[in-house]
Amino acid sequence: MDFIYADIELINSEDIALVKRGLIRREEIKQIKVSMTVNTGAFMMGINENIQSQLQFPFIEKRKIQFADKCIIEYDVVGPIYLRFGNRKAICSALVFSGNNQPVLGTISIGEMDVVIDSLQRRLIPNPANPDNAPHTRRSPFH
Repeated sequence: MDFIYADIELINSEDIALVKRGLIRREEIKQIKVSMTVNTGAFMMGINENIQSQLQFPFIEKRKIQFADKCIIEYDVVGPIYLRFGNRKAICSALVFSGNNQPVLGTISIGEMDVVIDSLQRRLIPNPANPDNAPHTRRSPFH
């Protein structure tokens, strides 16, 4: 099975709030662009421990996830995470995978950004019905 990947910018939303309050400078916002596997079978977004270590998202809770093979694994959930993909934005939480596992973009983030999979080109694209912006997306908090 071929996978589809998308370059997603992950931004620490707490840092955005600190900039708004004048406590840190804009260039101090922790952010990185990562290649994520687009997985419509995954509900939540998942990042790995290395990404979490770099961006230092706040811990929300521990959550048990049951997989198709009935295996249950407990993960830390962190967030809020501000995502950008082209002209699309979302604010989500994420599971933290151990080690350097491949990050995953799940259906919550896909829906929030109003993006779809272009099966022919094997890529993620803005929804053609709303090419300029997702109908529910508001102006970026720092742009």
